[in-house]
Amino acid sequence: MSLIEQEQPLLDALRPRDRAALLALGTPRGYASGEVLVPERATTSYVVAILGGWAVVSVATERGQRLILALRGAGELVGELAAVDRRPRSATVTALGRVDAVVIPGDRFRGFLGSSPAVSVLVLRQLSSRLRSSDGERRSLASENVLQRLAARLVELAHRAGRHHPDGSVTIDLPLPQHDLAASVGSTREAVAKALRLLREQGVVRTGTRRLTVTDVELLRLLAGEGPSGAGPVV
Repeated sequence: MSLIEQEQPLLDALRPRDRAALLALGTPRGYASGEVLVPERATTSYVVAILGGWAVVSVATERGQRLILALRGAGELVGELAAVDRRPRSATVTALGRVDAVVIPGDRFRGFLGSSPAVSVLVLRQLSSRLRSSDGERRSLASENVLQRLAARLVELAHRAGRHHPDGSVTIDLPLPQHDLAASVGSTREAVAKALRLLREQGVVRTGTRRLTVTDVELLRLLAGEGPSGAGPVV
């Protein structure tokens, strides 16, 4: 399961001149924490290129709850699917803290792809990667318990967005409250709080206000069903 893009961010993968040309099509904009970059079901087609900060991709469930699908960071695009197929937005993208970005009109984005085959290939590869990640998330929800999913999520966040300390611990500074952490593993806040309490009692994590420190990454990997140092699932 993966919350954060595994591929190199698209803007980083572009040649400098292509990156500059793409960003020149849009308008710089800053988003405050909690502000919506892209609303679910909207018929807009603009694309947001994130230059700094993190954003949460989520969908509303039939029960009125929120399911977090992904985190998007610097160098990534959001909203490109609606720009390409011109259908309503499939998810909401919300700023997690301050986000600096460039907003590109959908028609300009499509025109740029039409004139830049190499960039089109990168965008298609990104969409393919996200589809594969989505398939993995569905498999995880069907086959793993809350503790396993939470452990795997914390391992990923520690690896991709953690601050490492000399004693081997890793602090995850992303401002994810427990209800968002629960939404990222498809569970309830109560179930995640129970799992976190167990991890704290075992000395695997320390928690604070919107901050979590993993004190034993290898044990967390084992709880997630991975081998040592991400060697893969334990079979």
